[in-house]
Amino acid sequence: MGSRYSICFAVVLWAGAAGGFAQDRLVQGDPVLDRLIAEAVQNNPEIQAAEHEREAARQRIAPAGALDDPMLEAGVLSLPTTGRLDQEPMTMKMIGLAQRFPYPGKLRLRQDMAAREADAASQNYREVVNRVVRDVKVAYYELAFVIESAHLVQRNIEILEQFLKTAEARYAVGEGQQADVLKAQTQLARMQDELIRLGRERLVLEAELNRVLGRPRGAAPPRPEFPRLAEVALSLDALQETALMTRPRLLAIRSTIDRNARAVDLAKLDYYPDFDVRFSYGQRDTLQGGLPQDDLVSLTVAVNLPLWRESKRAPRVAEAAAMREQALSMYQNQVNEINARLRQEVTNARQSLQSARLYETAILPQARLTVESALAAYKVNRVDFLTLLDNQMVVFNAEIARAFAITSYYKALAEIELVAGKRMF
Repeated sequence: MGSRYSICFAVVLWAGAAGGFAQDRLVQGDPVLDRLIAEAVQNNPEIQAAEHEREAARQRIAPAGALDDPMLEAGVLSLPTTGRLDQEPMTMKMIGLAQRFPYPGKLRLRQDMAAREADAASQNYREVVNRVVRDVKVAYYELAFVIESAHLVQRNIEILEQFLKTAEARYAVGEGQQADVLKAQTQLARMQDELIRLGRERLVLEAELNRVLGRPRGAAPPRPEFPRLAEVALSLDALQETALMTRPRLLAIRSTIDRNARAVDLAKLDYYPDFDVRFSYGQRDTLQGGLPQDDLVSLTVAVNLPLWRESKRAPRVAEAAAMREQALSMYQNQVNEINARLRQEVTNARQSLQSARLYETAILPQARLTVESALAAYKVNRVDFLTLLDNQMVVFNAEIARAFAITSYYKALAEIELVAGKRMF
């Protein structure tokens, strides 16, 4: 019961944390994949680190707008070397309080800067969540492809074993050649070697998926399901517009630009002085002759003199302005990179989709019919065994290519989600 509630909570957390992803889903989601995404959002250490960084940035907002701590002072003033408090009229026991007040506007700007930094940290957190979700999907689809490939290899092995039995039977009655048997055995050995290679690759991908999920060492690996092909309508212009509004990385840079603009204003306010207000109370004892003395109070205001403008304050203004321009340039560079990346991934998705459709509707049906025809012809000595074997391998390679195209399609969609900040499936 507790694990069910934790998964439900993680799904809610995923929906809120990946707010850059639109919640309208154009393709029916994979329940297994959705659970893994929720698990990663809850347990991935990189996401947890980003969350702590976001919380730390939030906690810096209030202190940035607060005054410095007041100074409390106490002592004795004008004490004679005799140590007597009633000998000198100027001797007094004093207690005082001092407070620094920055020039009006400085505290507000400092707090605004901290708020922008916290917003940038929040957007960076969302970017980390989106990136981890992309990593989960990519690892999931790659693992699903390897498992599907292993199934296809195993099925091809079973078909080749049937071909081998047919070749051995024909050879036994003198209608076939020993070379046919050897060719079938050789191809079977190659398929078995491919199965071993896929087994090694599966272990690597399972470990990678467990790492992204934040699972401890030794945890059972997920069992992904190979996805069915479902088309998503992709508009490059719409995706580029969406990225400008929802991509967390861009929003973080915008917050940095705002922060640096306020840093320029704050640096300019350093040309104006701050104020130190000091209040003190002095208590004086009655003198030796019995003359009473009044207690004293003092109130003073001190200001710093910002004289070193050219050597100290002007460079700080120039530094803040340079940082602002740097953030603006970074923003434009990110926009250009996002537009180029979206164009590339949309092209990859469309080409992979077209390729998968072509294999499903034309290449695979024709290749399977060719194998059936070749098998029937081989049994009556109308084609040789090599033709039959080659036709079957064409089917096998087409099945692997179709699975690869589907995997590439969904991996491209996962990349598009990250780049555009919009969840589509």
